[in-house]
Amino acid sequence: MPLSAALLHGNDIQVDRVRSIDPLGADQACLRLREMNRAADVPALATTMRALLPDAQALAGYDMDECLAVMRDLGMFLGSLKRHEVEPLHLAPEATPILLELGARTDLIPRDTVHHYCTWNPTDARRRMYTGEEQENHLQTSVRLVFPHLRAGLELCDLLGELEPTDPKFAILVDALDRELRPMVDSIDLVIDKVSPRFFARTLRPYFEDIEVDGRRYLGPAAAQVPLWLIDEAVWASDRSEPGYVDFLHHSVPYSLPRWRELHEAWVAMPSMVTRLLQAYGDDHVAAELSSPSLRASALAMSRMMRTIIVFRGRHLGIARQAYQEDLRLYPTGSGGASVDLLREIINLTKQNVQLAKSLGHAPTRGQVAQVGS
Repeated sequence: MPLSAALLHGNDIQVDRVRSIDPLGADQACLRLREMNRAADVPALATTMRALLPDAQALAGYDMDECLAVMRDLGMFLGSLKRHEVEPLHLAPEATPILLELGARTDLIPRDTVHHYCTWNPTDARRRMYTGEEQENHLQTSVRLVFPHLRAGLELCDLLGELEPTDPKFAILVDALDRELRPMVDSIDLVIDKVSPRFFARTLRPYFEDIEVDGRRYLGPAAAQVPLWLIDEAVWASDRSEPGYVDFLHHSVPYSLPRWRELHEAWVAMPSMVTRLLQAYGDDHVAAELSSPSLRASALAMSRMMRTIIVFRGRHLGIARQAYQEDLRLYPTGSGGASVDLLREIINLTKQNVQLAKSLGHAPTRGQVAQVGS
């Protein structure tokens, strides 16, 4: 299967292959990268990256998996150089056409993303890290572990888009989506336990700064590129959001995989699940539930699923508050461009939609109304 199809359908064999290959012969250079960063040795970083750049013949011969691995490894040097306060392509302009070609060949931005840094990164001794610190290892692992579940969750959202909330299968699929989201809570707990806010804010965050490629700026690998925002869009944010989050979603789309960009294009033009739930209830909640007993189950399943998202986001907000407090932070916003205030706003918007779904699910039945009336 070509990579374009693998990206669209999430073929794990392709992921394993990208992790395993080293088309630039960069294994040793990436291990030395950690020491170069500790020494802030910008000349060595630039010289090593230049030595790794493939010539035109080699670049033309790479298959799509190899293109991803090449971008992964060059990206480690791009982020390292920027961490030491230089624009990488000002030092090595000859890398610009290579990055543009890699981006075009893989249908991704012309630099590395969170997928390169976490998902397509080797998980053994060859792991690419900026620092080599165990805390960086844990952060990469926490992100890598949730991607298969989020991928499955997005496909469930796609199926839910074809069902009415009155369909008995709707609540079943929403509960399945909830199960796929729960590992995100485990992942954030791993970060809380193993990664200190000071390490992230002072040591790791500077490696994720944006760089300039061919006159445009591109963010570095960021947790914000994990597509929970896309699940929000399917569940409530396509038509129940606020301008700040809408703007953030707009800027997040280019960092997504091709399949996920397709889902965004479809979902942004559709009523969200919460809106469809409201439409199914209409003005007479009692009559709606009598005509469709499955509707209450759908509403309650929706509230449970969104509460799982709130638990994750609440813990993420706690970390962000610590990492971006004024006496600790080096940057005012996260590496994906989100501020602590935006995170708080997203949680509040999700809570509003939880309460709405919960109120629908707990609306009195006609029998309860009759008992009150008697």
